[in-house]
Parts: sequence; C-alpha cells; structure tokens
Amino acid sequence: MSSSARWTIVVVLLAPAVVLPLLVGIYDRTDPELWGFPFYYWFQFLLIPVAAVLTTSAYLLTRSERPPRTRAEKADDPAETIR
Repeated sequence: MSSSARWTIVVVLLAPAVVLPLLVGIYDRTDPELWGFPFYYWFQFLLIPVAAVLTTSAYLLTRSERPPRTRAEKADDPAETIR
C-alpha cells in the first residue's frame, strides 16, 4: 500500500471520531431511549468505544510507517557515504 493511500485511510478513520461529537444537532434529542437513557446520553457513550476502535485502527496502520530520514541520519549511514 502506498504511503498516501495509507494516510488517506487514516484520515477517513479518524474523521468520524472528531466530527461526530461536534455535530450536536444530530444527537440533541431525547428519543429513542435505551434502558431509560435519552438518546443524547447513550449516543455520546456509544461514541467512546467507536472512537477508540477507529483510533486504534489508525494507529496500527501508521505503526509500520517509518518517518523520513534526516540529513544527520543519512550522514551517519556508511551506505550513504559510498553513494
């Protein structure tokens, strides 16, 4: 998988965890109730594990991604001095 495709997937995974809590209008109501809790409350509680799963998935995708090497790191590499 290319680096740009991987980061696109990471953004798509993290976007709902950030955007949904900000859209209060979609869950600012009392119906339907779940075990006596208004929708407003149980929807926010539902977002917690959903955001955790999405964040963990994004982390696992980026864990194998190595950051670009700096000039200092290249200078310390004997293979770079031969080139």
